[in-house]
Amino acid sequence: MNLATQHRLAGKGVYAITDGPRDDLFAAVEAALAGGARLLQYRDKTKDAARRLAEASELSSICARYDATFIVNDDVALAAQVGAGVHLGREDGDVATARAALGEDAVIGVSCYNSIERARELASAGADYLAFGAMYPSTTKPHAPHASLDVLRQAAALGLPMVAIGGITPENAPPVLDAGADYLAVVSAIFAASDIQTATRRFANLFDATHGFSA
Repeated sequence: MNLATQHRLAGKGVYAITDGPRDDLFAAVEAALAGGARLLQYRDKTKDAARRLAEASELSSICARYDATFIVNDDVALAAQVGAGVHLGREDGDVATARAALGEDAVIGVSCYNSIERARELASAGADYLAFGAMYPSTTKPHAPHASLDVLRQAAALGLPMVAIGGITPENAPPVLDAGADYLAVVSAIFAASDIQTATRRFANLFDATHGFSA
């Protein structure tokens, strides 16, 4: 991991992931960032390329104002257009291709599900963070396989930031953090909340010094 990427991912914190098209997207994201989110992933599975480009461009600007890292889900071409990082799942291409398109300073994250073997392979391929989940039953991906706390403990030896995702709430997050997660990735518990900023702050508070974590 290069020094620029390492600097952006230093520390620990909340990784907010948007929940598809919504009329109040920009206000919702700004509320999450004001609540303490450190990373923001734009996740929109629709095929509306013009809208997605416009939204991603504006979200990139909003993240810059909050000094938050901006990630695009799955779409390397869109990430390149707006100067973002990218998150890659199993079917979304390889790290080397994304790196060639996005450059050395881009953050490239990968889904490892519950596989330490996949994590080792992708760490060697140059990923900047490793995501594991679902840690708990997820409303966003109800059929996602369960990931164990033990896989987080094993993956710590790979030396990359670890992201935990899937059904995480402020109440069930402490064991995930204790197992070594650096970032808590949250979708509905933030973006389906009536007060997004407060919901995000509840997660961000888990990382304060009194809990042994650095925000």
